[in-house]
Amino acid sequence: MHSAWVSDFEHLPESPSSSDSSFDEDEVNRRITPHWPSYRNVFKLRGFRLETVRDVKEFYKHCMQDDGTDPTISNSGYLRVCESQDDDALCPDAGMPDNLFRGFRICDGTKVMVKAVHLRSREYEVIRLLSTPPLRDDPMNHTIPVLDLIEVRDDDIGFIVMEEWSPQLIADRPCCLGLFLAALRQCIEHVVFMHRHHIAHLDISLRNLVTDYKHHYAYIDFEGSRMYAGGSSPVICGYRGTEVPPECERGEPADPYKIDVWALAVVILRACKLTGYYIPELMQVIKPMLHDAPYRPSIFCVLQAFDAMISTIRGDHLLRPTCPSSH
Repeated sequence: MHSAWVSDFEHLPESPSSSDSSFDEDEVNRRITPHWPSYRNVFKLRGFRLETVRDVKEFYKHCMQDDGTDPTISNSGYLRVCESQDDDALCPDAGMPDNLFRGFRICDGTKVMVKAVHLRSREYEVIRLLSTPPLRDDPMNHTIPVLDLIEVRDDDIGFIVMEEWSPQLIADRPCCLGLFLAALRQCIEHVVFMHRHHIAHLDISLRNLVTDYKHHYAYIDFEGSRMYAGGSSPVICGYRGTEVPPECERGEPADPYKIDVWALAVVILRACKLTGYYIPELMQVIKPMLHDAPYRPSIFCVLQAFDAMISTIRGDHLLRPTCPSSH
């Protein structure tokens, strides 16, 4: 059975190292690069502080001391930061896009991630809707917690201040099969939630899922998301995203909701491959998600099938620390 599992995954393409999911056909939805120092006081008045050179130096020193190494010798990142003579200067993360910046909530030191978007962008519209009551309080909403939405109307910029969760979703295998399946259920449930409110994410991928390592999982990056009128049958052309279904590869007009279903199936397969979990019952849920669009189930049907699948797995199997390939 293990060899069959390997066969299931051998044709799965490698996940790209970067994503081009932004819909930049108009000005308001392009990625923007703000002059971050100009907004330091704006953040301070809202109770947040952007990361400085001093913050990064202290972070590296703390990490290196925990490892028993000397940061001045062994870490090129630390040496780069030390080139700055001004400890109070802002220190952008060289590994992140220019529209993101790390920071802290002043009252308690909570780490935050700030994303700059155009005030009239689709992303800001979607995030504002998902982060405002009553949608914010819905238990099916697994959007990254948003601590504040800061609008600078003179510059047409909106700053989305989020909790900083880890992008390493599969860094550590969940301690048992039950927790792994619970994580997948959150991923499915949130897509159900979005589709119920006529929102298509349109770039579901492993890199757009994050965790707080407390068994909570959330979606990020709504740059390509679209909101539709209730009762409509939307169609999208020229789709670009991380996981591209066959109808889009062929250049055909596509149902955005069915795009999400396809992408989620690929994400689940990637998660199984990375963690080593092979669950034949789960493969039966995923298989129709990869059908051609007209025959692909809705995400509501996927959740029903997933829950039905869970009910067939014995409780002692859910508690196992590993998932045998023959299960």
